[in-house]
Amino acid sequence: MFKYTIPYLLQLLSNRYVWKVKTNDKKLYLTFDDGPHPEITLWVLNELEVYNAKATFFCVGDNVKKYPETFQLIKQNAHAVGNHTNNHLNGWKTSNKVYFENIQNANELIQSNLFRPPFGRIKFSQSKIIREKYKIILWNRLSMDYKKNLNIAQSLKAMKQKPHNGNIFVFHDSEKAFENLKLLLPEILKYFSDNGYQFCAL
Repeated sequence: MFKYTIPYLLQLLSNRYVWKVKTNDKKLYLTFDDGPHPEITLWVLNELEVYNAKATFFCVGDNVKKYPETFQLIKQNAHAVGNHTNNHLNGWKTSNKVYFENIQNANELIQSNLFRPPFGRIKFSQSKIIREKYKIILWNRLSMDYKKNLNIAQSLKAMKQKPHNGNIFVFHDSEKAFENLKLLLPEILKYFSDNGYQFCAL
């Protein structure tokens, strides 16, 4: 299950990042990476509205530039937005100078103090500087919706695994993930709503 869930010990060792929200309330946090996308993001927004669910969208700056109306629609529906770099850069493979400039370029469009590194890959030297301005949001429940031939049942089982309060889930409003997302998201929304949980924005 480790590929879907983050071991608690790792979360403790990397406490400079937000892995989950500390709360005793029945609150969950859905996040969507890599958008906005004019069709897929709209589908996600409609699914969330059915359950009066709020979420956080970690947007790629270049996609915000391409689809500004979709980006504005996210905010108009009272969801949160976060920075996912301007060009979906892998921090491990990118110099600090280029990485910081890319984040700043995205921030000019997104204007958020939330940041999620693409692929979850970020150097300590990068995170040290980025944390001066942003909260670095990771996750403890990964849907793996981007994976071809995903075992849907296994993904759902992992995301429903206890404990629940404060869990941060990762989905993707992208073409690569859409076929799996259409199966996963409605089931997660229904399951947790039926069990009295509230979906909140970060």
